[in-house]
Amino acid sequence: MLYTGKSILDVANAHDFAIPAFNISDWAMFTGVMDISEEKAAPVIIAIHPDEVSHITTDLIPAMHSRAHRSSVPVAIHWDHGGSYEQIIRAIHAGFTSVMIDASLEPFDQNVAITRKVVEAAHAAGIQVEGELGTIGANDSYGESGAAEIIYTNPDDAVRFVEETGVDSLAIAIGTSHGLYPSDKNPELRHDLLEQIKAAVKIPLVLHGGSSNPDAELRRAVELGVNKINISSDIKVSYHDRMREVLGTDRRLREPNAIQPEALKAMKATAAEKIELFGADGKASLY
Repeated sequence: MLYTGKSILDVANAHDFAIPAFNISDWAMFTGVMDISEEKAAPVIIAIHPDEVSHITTDLIPAMHSRAHRSSVPVAIHWDHGGSYEQIIRAIHAGFTSVMIDASLEPFDQNVAITRKVVEAAHAAGIQVEGELGTIGANDSYGESGAAEIIYTNPDDAVRFVEETGVDSLAIAIGTSHGLYPSDKNPELRHDLLEQIKAAVKIPLVLHGGSSNPDAELRRAVELGVNKINISSDIKVSYHDRMREVLGTDRRLREPNAIQPEALKAMKATAAEKIELFGADGKASLY
């Protein structure tokens, strides 16, 4: 059940839930996310940003297609935070079924021009496009981190942006930051701003940087119209922290099947919490 970004998100938009977009960085993480999505009967978006692509390579995408085609739930394979038109063309050639162009650090008119060019190319290939307006904060320097400070999305600008670019979904800045929050920083979402943007543009809205936000904030964001939430740091921390614990018990461990099952179990538990929090569990039956 391999879907494009728009076809999978339109159902979420119509039925008021959000699909988790889990960033994966190896094959084991991918299969673990697929397994828990099937257990929860939840549609899923597999997100891979350029830094992750440089690690797993696009050679892995055909295998992901194969797994998705025999899955019991809808799956989209999404190029996350594409930084240029050329990257998006590479993603389309590689077999991604959904793409994001992130020109949010550029001036408004330049963001529009770049995004519109990507939309024209992607739509010609039957691939749907996510754009970004406003800047999402960053708590670290990893690949998808983006700007240091948050610049909130302006609802009027959002209307213009959607009309002038033709994007199918829009990532907005309402108070989230990529990465894990330090102990002295408290995330807080602008739900009032989210309501204004959703009323103005109607299309599926996307929330990046959802790790560390309180569950109640994220649940309310879904109720107010967010249809895709990216989760990267939370599942990676669960996965690698448990792997460190397993490896620390016995230096002789070397076979993946002796090391990774417990790490995947921990990751799947975190992913399951997000699936349920976003209201995506059981929603595969809507497709």
